[in-house]
Amino acid sequence: MKTIKYSHIAILAAASLTAPAMATTVEQNAFFDNLAAHCGKAFEGTVTAGNTADSAFSGKKLVMHIRECSDTVLKVPFHVGEDHSRTWVITKTPYGLHLAHDHRHKDGTEDKVTMYGGMTADMGSDTEQSFPVDAYSINNFRENGLDVSVTNVWHMYVKPQEFTYRLTRENRDFRVDFDLTKPVALPPVPWGHN
Repeated sequence: MKTIKYSHIAILAAASLTAPAMATTVEQNAFFDNLAAHCGKAFEGTVTAGNTADSAFSGKKLVMHIRECSDTVLKVPFHVGEDHSRTWVITKTPYGLHLAHDHRHKDGTEDKVTMYGGMTADMGSDTEQSFPVDAYSINNFRENGLDVSVTNVWHMYVKPQEFTYRLTRENRDFRVDFDLTKPVALPPVPWGHN
């Protein structure tokens, strides 16, 4: 009888390892849903904080497009003029929300600096989530001579009238605000996506 009991426990334990429960908090789920509510729409943004490191964004049309939405993943291309290389990927995981930056070349191949980002370190709120840099990203940055980025923290704010993408670290505060009250024409398909 004991053998059957232990076998049953082992089976249950194995099943729980293969199908982990989603552990995003109520606040993280609400944030995810608030952004997903704009699925299929695009919005124009303006740089509201930055420095010389952000000159690539100067004088260019900035458009975010909440393009692909599922129950667990949002893909949001961020178009900078004619540069369609960037997509933010927000994913529900067993550990909270994860933000990755999917960077592609014009031919669709991955950039050597791609899928960097971080995991939420706390519950955040329904309007604000922060993503401190993760170990994968630190290693990727160091391998590519971007040691200045190893303390990055990304922030996203979604409010009824505005979405904000922000990057902070020592001596850097980059911010783009997008007007959610005025949808714009949809941008082209981002590089490397169907």
